[in-house]
Amino acid sequence: MPELIPDEVIAEASDKTGLDHFGPADFCEGLAVLCESIDGEAQLNELGELAVRDTVVNSLANRLRVFDWIRRHPDVARERIDAPIVVIGMFRAGTTFLSQLLDQDPRNRALLRWEASDSAPPPSPANFRSGPRVDAARLSNDMLEELNLRMRAIHHEEADGPTECIAVMSQDFKSLSWEAITNVPTYSRWLLATDHRSAYDYHRSTLQVLQSGGVRGRWTLKSPHHAIALDSLTDVYPDVRLVLLHRDPVVLSASVCSLISTLSGTFSDADHTAYVAEHWPAMLEESVTRIEAFRAAHPEHPIVDVQYADLVRDPLRTVEDLYAACGEELDGGARDRIAAYVNAHPKTEFGTHGYDLAESGLDAGELTERFAGYVDRYDIAVESRSFTNPS
Repeated sequence: MPELIPDEVIAEASDKTGLDHFGPADFCEGLAVLCESIDGEAQLNELGELAVRDTVVNSLANRLRVFDWIRRHPDVARERIDAPIVVIGMFRAGTTFLSQLLDQDPRNRALLRWEASDSAPPPSPANFRSGPRVDAARLSNDMLEELNLRMRAIHHEEADGPTECIAVMSQDFKSLSWEAITNVPTYSRWLLATDHRSAYDYHRSTLQVLQSGGVRGRWTLKSPHHAIALDSLTDVYPDVRLVLLHRDPVVLSASVCSLISTLSGTFSDADHTAYVAEHWPAMLEESVTRIEAFRAAHPEHPIVDVQYADLVRDPLRTVEDLYAACGEELDGGARDRIAAYVNAHPKTEFGTHGYDLAESGLDAGELTERFAGYVDRYDIAVESRSFTNPS
């Protein structure tokens, strides 16, 4: 496998854009750790070597474009990001569905998949959800799903629909997104131990750029990454409205392991089952632990708890209750748009996603015991009684 060398991918990004100002150098350590971890641990196949290198270069290239735009348009720094609604997890608990519902309210402003990686020049109202850049992102997404047909059923995002904040934070190289496409234990350990502040500063700068083109509104954002970095998130967005989705952790573990195995398996032919089965339930446990510690330390930042069971049973009522918890009201037009979206997009629209715990190397009994306190504390509906493991 060709080595992934930080100086080389930095030079490639500069050559690609004709730019050389990457902003603060905080990203360099994460880039170096990631490159070393990929080289030593990811065991990429030929496709993976090309795709991951391209992803690293494109992340650096977008960072260059963001800081170039800020340099040439200094007024961007005065753009206000007020009281964003941020869904902080849990992963695989309906965060994508909830973000799609919130996107139906025209007063809201979602981070779209295409613009997260192609942020400058920023979109205008005329090209926010259509145009050549949206089409290019759609083509790229279609190609990925063609390479691995299960992806469409497991985690489908439209190019002109909401995406995860990690798509932006990856450009500061502090992001769970790198762990989704590569199995990189060394990078993961570093990520959990490092200070995430620079990633959130960059995230804010990117949002400022994106809304400066005229597409404004209350930002509605989401990523399970936020669960492991709540201090940095709230330092950068002190008036943030935090939302946390809860779902049976046995199902969450099975679902995330299936997702990671499918996505990273596109780029590696090695068997990473044991690592995935050990790592991602541990990441869920770490997320729970950090959220509980944050709640205890920061009562000034209340978290709105939402049950996945409520979300799928009555999506409209769930959004109404969320708004009420944030001191706001869902107006009639937004209510009608949400109802129409739910009717037009059944859960099985892109196929069904089944979980096999044994295939993923998971044990339902062990997971049930491990997360029993979390389930009891939030009175989470148990979905996993049907899961059995071979004796």
